Amino acid sequence: MEHHHHHHHTAPAQSLNGIFILSIILNGLFVLIEAGVGLWQNSLSLLSDAGHNLSDVFSLVLVLIAFRLAKVQRNERFTYGYRKSTILISLLNAVILLVAVGAIVIESIHKFSEPAEVNGIAVSWTAGVGILINGATALLLMRDQKSDLNVRGAFLHMAADTLVSIGVVISGIVIHCTGWTIIDPIVSLGIAVVILLSTWELLSDSLRLAVDGIPDGVDLHEIEQLLVENEHVKETHHIHVWAISTTETALTAHIVIDNLSHWPQVSEHLKHILTEHGISHATLEPETADCHCHNREC
Repeated sequence: MEHHHHHHHTAPAQSLNGIFILSIILNGLFVLIEAGVGLWQNSLSLLSDAGHNLSDVFSLVLVLIAFRLAKVQRNERFTYGYRKSTILISLLNAVILLVAVGAIVIESIHKFSEPAEVNGIAVSWTAGVGILINGATALLLMRDQKSDLNVRGAFLHMAADTLVSIGVVISGIVIHCTGWTIIDPIVSLGIAVVILLSTWELLSDSLRLAVDGIPDGVDLHEIEQLLVENEHVKETHHIHVWAISTTETALTAHIVIDNLSHWPQVSEHLKHILTEHGISHATLEPETADCHCHNREC
């Protein structure tokens, strides 16, 4: 059996550290401002958005922790290091957002039965600042959001927050012009829907990776076809694909070849093909047709 461990880290975690630290500081300051104005003006939409932004700050901190854990070297108890923790952190972030959605819905229902006066102009100006901060954060993360599940989650949340802040601005203007304060809990429910929609994909992807499902973007049938395209490969079986982390994918497979003397060249070729298709850790076991027919390992 041969083990090919090719470390192909697609997410530039090091370069993202500075972006995440800046984003945490900016969003942390905005949470304080938004919560203060929300309490002062008795605006549920601002308070609910502040609570969501606070959960996003926590999420950004968790992503930084995930980057650090992913770099921990293997040891006697954790042969892959702590890479799997990046998937657990992604799952935790999704759960935190679902809890935030539940809290917003409960408060919105309460606000429908007990509406309060809201200063629409103060709400609009505060949310306007949120558009700038959340929008800037989303732009900083946009380039790398396809390379890592945690980065994609952070990007989706910041993009959603930008849209939410736009909604809060609109509700503030409506309240100022019409005095229709019921728009405040309506916008809060809209916020909950936006958060839920932006979180659903993150939650489903994180759950799949947590139970060793095939990562998004990896087609098992395509991988099988690529392996047997080699002229010396007769067939493959016992193929397993799973995520080691949010950026690294592993594969194990039995490869039936015509002659074991061809294995060094075959394994090198298959290794290259798998790496090109995002599988950075491959464990391949060669077999001859005779061994496979007799159900024995070579």
